[in-house]
Amino acid sequence: MASPETPAGAVVTMDGARAAAGPGPQLVGVIGSPIAHSLSPLLHNAAFTALGFGATWHSQAFEVPRGQAAGALTAMRRAGLRGLSVTMPHKADVAALVDERTEVARRLGAVNCIVNREGVLLGTNTDGEGFLASLARGAAFSPAGKRCLVIGAGGAARAVVLALADAGADQVAVLNRTPERAATAAALAGSVGSLVPAEDGARLQAVRSADLVVNATPFGMAGALPEGTAPWLVAPDLLHAGQVAADLVYAPRPTPWLVEAAVAGAYPVDGLGMLVHQAAAQLVLWTGEDAPVEAMWQAAESIDPPKTPTGPTAP
Repeated sequence: MASPETPAGAVVTMDGARAAAGPGPQLVGVIGSPIAHSLSPLLHNAAFTALGFGATWHSQAFEVPRGQAAGALTAMRRAGLRGLSVTMPHKADVAALVDERTEVARRLGAVNCIVNREGVLLGTNTDGEGFLASLARGAAFSPAGKRCLVIGAGGAARAVVLALADAGADQVAVLNRTPERAATAAALAGSVGSLVPAEDGARLQAVRSADLVVNATPFGMAGALPEGTAPWLVAPDLLHAGQVAADLVYAPRPTPWLVEAAVAGAYPVDGLGMLVHQAAAQLVLWTGEDAPVEAMWQAAESIDPPKTPTGPTAP
């Protein structure tokens, strides 16, 4: 189906999308604020086209200001949307509002995907699954038995910590400017989780001994830093050959941190893979079909980098 024409600057509501589409087509979308930059509709619509669903399924973005997630879920039910992708600042609020949660969503306290099962809203989180898939595709890397260092302790970092631990990592160390937040994130990894002390010696040892180093902070995203600044928690020149360096930021592509890490010898994996694969996992939940990942990759790589700063908390 063709998406309804929306005047520039107009706010699309779920009720408006349903009215424009009529009762037959299946609608999904993404909620967040700001949301105009989101690539989720592009990825999902490319997948629907590849599956032959272009006439019956459609995805679009819905601007939902902070604190209004409850109203969005009510509108989702009323308009009969089959699913929603959830981004900042709603992941924690939605986790508390859905009817049911998967175990991953419960442990993270964050939902990035809602599945509407005849009015019963199931919340889950595909961020960690998407990250593991991006490592496999981008570097043929499996965390099983490996030593991993995660820089940051926000929502995306926590999803990565949990995914690495569940995938059998031998160590999942967390480094953050606020030790309390790092400890909370590391706890998700259970017995293999640890907090990296702020001292330079401990930080250097954690970096040098890691098989995988993940930048899960927004530092380095397009437009986020003043010219010439680099407030890295881990300077990329500390990395070395034999390591995988993953950055969850996907604009610019590659990020300055990833460029310098590659110069130091590490194998780089950028954030576009996590974005594509977490969206693919959502599509499977909504449609029951295998996701056409290659079509989604082609769509993601066909556009210019987003002008809005885009990082690990804003897929």
